[in-house]
Amino acid sequence: MNIEKFIQRTETLHKRLTDLYETASVLPWISPDLLPQAFKELYNTSKVVQLAAEELHQQNEELIQTRNWLETERQYYQELFEFAPDAYLVTNTEGIIQEANFTAAKLLNVSKQFLVGKPMTNFVPLEERQHLRSELIQLSQSDRVKELLIGLQQRHGDLFDAALTVAVARNSQGKATSLRWIVRNISERKQRGLAVVKNDSDFFHDRPVHKYSKGETISLNPLVIFYVSQGLVKLNTYCETGEEVLIGLARAGMVFGSSLTSLSIYQATALSDVDLVSIYSAEIETSPTMSHILLPKINQRLQQTESFLAISGRRRVQERLQHLLQLLKQEVGETVPEGTRLSVRFTHEDFASACCTTRVTITRLIGKLQEEGIISFDLKKHMILKDFD
Repeated sequence: MNIEKFIQRTETLHKRLTDLYETASVLPWISPDLLPQAFKELYNTSKVVQLAAEELHQQNEELIQTRNWLETERQYYQELFEFAPDAYLVTNTEGIIQEANFTAAKLLNVSKQFLVGKPMTNFVPLEERQHLRSELIQLSQSDRVKELLIGLQQRHGDLFDAALTVAVARNSQGKATSLRWIVRNISERKQRGLAVVKNDSDFFHDRPVHKYSKGETISLNPLVIFYVSQGLVKLNTYCETGEEVLIGLARAGMVFGSSLTSLSIYQATALSDVDLVSIYSAEIETSPTMSHILLPKINQRLQQTESFLAISGRRRVQERLQHLLQLLKQEVGETVPEGTRLSVRFTHEDFASACCTTRVTITRLIGKLQEEGIISFDLKKHMILKDFD
């Protein structure tokens, strides 16, 4: 029954009972003691029903508001999925397409309505279909996000090299229910990888750029290596006591990523506004030129990490601080008339974490170096270093 009609009928019933009760109560020839007890109970019950109807109406209004809110949220996320710049697919565990966004339909040269219900293998060359079927079986048995490199065939179109990122969705019982796919065309990147690259910017200029503001924590993906296009990133971990340990600084032209370390806790924080370019590990495997470009940068990061480790191994805290300042001078220093200016402002906590000591000790040592004229600060509180042994 429609709730509005139910409430109207309840109100009408209650009004009639009220009128009847009041009329019976004032009739001179009817004694109040003669009013049937059942009539009184019926009147009281009608009042309870009316209150219940009003409460039901209020709950129904709240349900309508909640439904409208949920529909708005559903529409919002549907639009995010539909108009995302990357191609997204949802399949069952056997690879039958259940959902596809606009970019996926365009990439495969098929209308969305014709994609649903089609197996992924329809877009894979015959010689690679068995490989994909084997991967599908393994995916359902794993919780790890996996990267696949495979050829895909457009409908009435070209064959292209694709990087597929696949994640498994499971129900509350842990059973695999669907697969979520990101599909990227990497043919142009592979071709570019065979060309001669004059500098890094030529190689990375057309890739998506991830921007982070100073102080923001950078989201890490085990399948991705970040190339720093601009800015400075602090890399740190935490020891058993919960204290932060500085293990590296990634400046412009350097790379970092959780796949480049075996540390269980690995955090990246923007020390300035930074621009990062993401590179999937699977792409590095397919591009000799990219491997050639990134290998020296990875080696550079490892060497820097060893330098930080060497600092923490020195016995005296004063020596640790002096060697840290020399390393920072080399990594982020810029020449000014007064000496070498650190382009980034480091806190005493940053120095303390790199030197494995307390902030109080660092504050005392920095004050001593400042008194000796070894260091100074400019108007923006950036440290300026003079030559010292």
